[in-house]
Amino acid sequence: MVLQSDQRSKLDPSSDILFYDAPRFVTHVDDGFIQRLTELYRDRLKPNSRVFDMMSSWVSHLPDDVTFEWVEGHGMNGEELAKNRHLDHYFVQNLNETPQLPLADQSFDAVLNTVSVQYLQQPEVVFAEIYRILKPGGIAIVSFSNRMFYQKAIAAWRDGSEARRVNLVKSYFGSVPGFNNPEVLIHTSNAPAILQMLGMSGGDPFYAVIAERMEPLVLSQA
Repeated sequence: MVLQSDQRSKLDPSSDILFYDAPRFVTHVDDGFIQRLTELYRDRLKPNSRVFDMMSSWVSHLPDDVTFEWVEGHGMNGEELAKNRHLDHYFVQNLNETPQLPLADQSFDAVLNTVSVQYLQQPEVVFAEIYRILKPGGIAIVSFSNRMFYQKAIAAWRDGSEARRVNLVKSYFGSVPGFNNPEVLIHTSNAPAILQMLGMSGGDPFYAVIAERMEPLVLSQA
């Protein structure tokens, strides 16, 4: 396992269902982050593919000029998901209580997780599920910044530096045999640290960790 038990703890141990009961129709990152994420999706997601937007909300940041065969959504608040115009279907599920996904094996070309990976208490199980539902050659994109609901982020995330958080997500992928070596994209501000702390850095830092489900090895016949 990647995490020890104490690293999975949250400052607010109450059920996540209670915390997310009221809808929040806000974006949790700035416009610059959203633009970079949408461009990444435009570049990496294939038209007419099947996409699973995990831990989603009322927006998915998918490019409007790309048509997908199916976009399945998941989240913690049904009212938010119902407002998401990109979703063809959605379901509500607390992954910290039930990490297994009600989705068929090898049924998606891409799995997305946007600014939510920090809340997973059983990331190894969830990333195994991501692998299971991806088609061979399918892609998983996990993006995040430095914002979070501090009381609901796991200790390993709260207590780590941003570089440590990148390595943490890489280790989640690495815990599942069959993912390739993850690619990391980073865009951070050059502003002094004090300005970043004051929210005057000129933009949220952007991190994306990307991995593919590798094709199964086929042995040639002698």
